[in-house]
Amino acid sequence: MLLSQLAVAVAFVAISSAAPAPSTHALHEKRDAPAADWVKGARIEGDAVLPMRIGLTQTNLEKGYDYLMEVSDPESDKYGKYWSMEKVHDVFAPPKETVRTVREWLTSSGIHGSRVIQSDNNGWLAFDATVDEAETLLKTQFHEHEHKHSANVRVGCDEQEIPRSLYRLCKLLTRARYHIPKHIQEHVDYITPGIKLTPVVKRSVKVKRESSFSIKPAGRTSSPAGSDDSQWMSPSAANLPPDIQGCGMNITPPCIKALYQIPDATLKSPGNSLGLYEQGSYFNKEDVDAFYAKYAPYVPQGTFPVPQLIDGANYSVSINSSFNSGEANIDIDMAYSLIYPQTVTLYQTDDQIYEPEEVATTNLFNTFLDALDGSYCNYTAFGETGDDPSIDPIYPDPAPGGYKGQRQCGVYKPTNVISASYGQAEADLPIKYSKRQCNEFMKLGLQGHSILAASGDYGVASFPGDGSADGCLGPDGLIFNPQYPSNCPYITSVGGTLLYAHQTVYTPESVMHVNLSGTAQNFSSSGGFSNYYAQPDYQQAAVAKYFAEANPPYPYYSEFSVNVNKTKGLYNRIGRGYPDVAANGANFRAYTTGTDFFFYGTSLASPLFASVLTLINEERFKAGKGPVGFVNPTLYKNPQVLNDITNGTNVGCGSEGFHAAKGWDPATGLGTPNYPDMLQLFMSLP
Repeated sequence: MLLSQLAVAVAFVAISSAAPAPSTHALHEKRDAPAADWVKGARIEGDAVLPMRIGLTQTNLEKGYDYLMEVSDPESDKYGKYWSMEKVHDVFAPPKETVRTVREWLTSSGIHGSRVIQSDNNGWLAFDATVDEAETLLKTQFHEHEHKHSANVRVGCDEQEIPRSLYRLCKLLTRARYHIPKHIQEHVDYITPGIKLTPVVKRSVKVKRESSFSIKPAGRTSSPAGSDDSQWMSPSAANLPPDIQGCGMNITPPCIKALYQIPDATLKSPGNSLGLYEQGSYFNKEDVDAFYAKYAPYVPQGTFPVPQLIDGANYSVSINSSFNSGEANIDIDMAYSLIYPQTVTLYQTDDQIYEPEEVATTNLFNTFLDALDGSYCNYTAFGETGDDPSIDPIYPDPAPGGYKGQRQCGVYKPTNVISASYGQAEADLPIKYSKRQCNEFMKLGLQGHSILAASGDYGVASFPGDGSADGCLGPDGLIFNPQYPSNCPYITSVGGTLLYAHQTVYTPESVMHVNLSGTAQNFSSSGGFSNYYAQPDYQQAAVAKYFAEANPPYPYYSEFSVNVNKTKGLYNRIGRGYPDVAANGANFRAYTTGTDFFFYGTSLASPLFASVLTLINEERFKAGKGPVGFVNPTLYKNPQVLNDITNGTNVGCGSEGFHAAKGWDPATGLGTPNYPDMLQLFMSLP
């Protein structure tokens, strides 16, 4: 009986598909495969109301890379001549003809002009529409989509016109797509609600040890770090100063300063606070003070970040709070221990209703970017306009205890350097949504800001369960799974390194690769090649050298938006390579919930490298110069100012991953900071 009903349903779908959108319309966007972590549910009732957003095509985005190189390439005569925010807005504004054409289409389709909201910069049009209206407008259908790992429900579209009575039999046969009139296609990038997204993770793992070499599973069930760990000393370190004798097992601020020749900080230039992006994890004051007391006593008790709280975010939490996961603590610990007396600015995002869900599902950076750039709340790029109501938080939040204020747009000035220890798989995000955010990072670079992000912690894979059980792509779970936002060419992606127990701070580091048991048995510095973005010019020579000399032994493909179910390759030979640089990401001692933990992850490496850039900015400001801005072009042209990492590999997807090699490699990038050499280089630039 089931088979006969299904046959009828298939026949009906075939008939309905034979009469698609009228000839005046064209397919504008599609997703042939279902989103991995979303399950399509019921079709939405026709009288339900959807918040619709139409992204209008921007101008000059294709020139953004060249504009950024003009102010970031050390050989450019415009190096360091950053743009104002006003100039950025003016250069990329959409043409008036675009706004007029799309408005006329809406009016002719029965959406009265009084219902349509237009942004100040003309970047988007928004209106509420019933499901019936939206389905007629876009020649599609709208369905609920439930997230596998949370209670979140989103809205998505599918093309076939199926009677509601037959929907349950046909839902596995439908594909996400919508149509718009051919004459407005050039004016519209993207319309939401549309494609849905999947999990975001934090870039660190904490463990406790009973004794030397006895690594317990990540979590709170293992015993705390013992006194024998603190007393550990490599025999080769016997003649070193006491505070750096145990760095092979215990990374502390003196170890980091010795590793990278970082001097004690003394400067505090106005406006040079180091920015930290936090989402889903809050710091605890007692834990931070405990870190200062034991590992950085030169930082006074009660030294906490400057709060720049976004959309109802909390500042800190109690010591036993479930939100005190350690992520925010270690970012603050790392930064203050290296840059004090300079301050740290905390960009904590979203209220405690949205934020926990966002860590389990998806919302990365949009409300943060809203708060830094008022136009980002509303502008359109690569088909995305403002925040996506099917993805991002909507404020005021009607939930009990939610933030009742309006969304915060342009309320904070970006700091010169911002570090983010969060990310997710590139494949989890629609390419247009990803490019819109990447485009904003380009605009921040044009204004002289340095944006750094942790590359990730699962080698050439994503976190377990993302795409497949082992975090890899393809039907067999063997294709490498690149990470976002490290795939964005306007981000400085930071990988992780480590010292082995027998080493000292004066011996070369290796790729961070440790067995933390459970799902983190292959916990290693993420790196690889994007399936969305091409290699930027500034890294092409370095990547070509890596392929020529290291010659990774895996089959590859050379295409974007690859079909991972059909390709025979494991990685994209022509994709943007990451990370760009690296820093230590293992055995860092810090407190969470009152207990001294060992922390691991590129979560440590990103704020560490960001602190180095902040210290260099201090010296440049002292000399009357501006900030270093987007550093990638300068570092790729001057790799000698970094410590090259040539040992180790970032395993994953049933492979050994990419091995470290001489020069740039997709495990540790160009290498770790050599502060004196980096300082000399950047001080030589205008």
